[in-house]
Amino acid sequence: MRELLIETPDQSYPVYVGEGALGKLKELFEGALQTTTKLLVIADEFVSSLHGETLKQALPDQLPFEWLTVPQGESAKSFASFERCLTFALEKGLDRKSCILAFGGGAAGDLAGYVAASYMRGISFIQIPTTILAHDSAVGGKTAINHPLGKNMIGHFHQPRAVVYDTRFLRSLPEQEVRSGFAEVIKHSLIADPAFLEELMEKVAGFQDLSEEFLAYCLEKGIQIKGKIVKEDVKEQGIRAYLNFGHTYGHAIEAKLGYGNITHGEAVAAGMVYALYISEQKEGLRFDLKRFMNWLLQLGYPLHLNQSLDFEELYQLMARDKKAVGEKIRFVLLKEVGRPVIVETSREELQKADQFMREEAAV
Repeated sequence: MRELLIETPDQSYPVYVGEGALGKLKELFEGALQTTTKLLVIADEFVSSLHGETLKQALPDQLPFEWLTVPQGESAKSFASFERCLTFALEKGLDRKSCILAFGGGAAGDLAGYVAASYMRGISFIQIPTTILAHDSAVGGKTAINHPLGKNMIGHFHQPRAVVYDTRFLRSLPEQEVRSGFAEVIKHSLIADPAFLEELMEKVAGFQDLSEEFLAYCLEKGIQIKGKIVKEDVKEQGIRAYLNFGHTYGHAIEAKLGYGNITHGEAVAAGMVYALYISEQKEGLRFDLKRFMNWLLQLGYPLHLNQSLDFEELYQLMARDKKAVGEKIRFVLLKEVGRPVIVETSREELQKADQFMREEAAV
């Protein structure tokens, strides 16, 4: 198990990564969080059924706790789920010294974090991620729910007090969820570390043979890359937007196809190819896009997700993206692998890239 430190101007917190990390919970509540009065576990219902007893055994004996399950996946990130969590917290008498534990994937973490940020104007919470995707979302303090007109449009920046990432939970993930989470690992390599990207492309030919040791290494690399960016830009006023590489188009695809109908990582993978194509056309990126696309297809990523969608509808969704300013759609692009930039893009440039996806990514 490794301990990494995430630093922001206002606070620092540990990220425990590896087998047995769950054992750190009791230590946290005997130390930094010793004044906690009550715990509320907000758990993905499927994760709860698989691993709920494991977490209950790891909770500190001296603290009372409540347990609330929420729907699996993106359907948890709704106004209805948010209200239900707040009502439950009020009914169970949580106070300002209470602490919420987010137990599940990225969606459960986003929802529980937003509940913690909003309840009594903000209480403590701990991320206990159980998916690969959550190695990205659990770190950095971005919490949110979805709106029918856009993903993650309603939320707060609210840092966790700790992230407890026990990799034993990853063993129960289906391959589609491994694939989804690994897209964020690929994203981190593209925006920050060309040698890491090449290492991934050489060593990862499929997910069935991915060793636990190499996966843990990839997760640590991703968390370190994100932590460095978050330290410099907590509230996404500048370079933190680089972490959204592939997400503007990916979020539009997700919103149009319906949250949960495809995985977040599948949408982001298509979004990265889209952004790389624009990067070649607009920023002069020198990159073997065909090789990269073939690798993604070999790993099982569907890149033709826009085939049944109207570009105008996707364009309107991209125009609502949080990076958009006025009527200008701003995209994270690459001048080089590891050298991202934020660039205003025209409708014509975006439509040309969409057409490329329709013609070249269809398999």
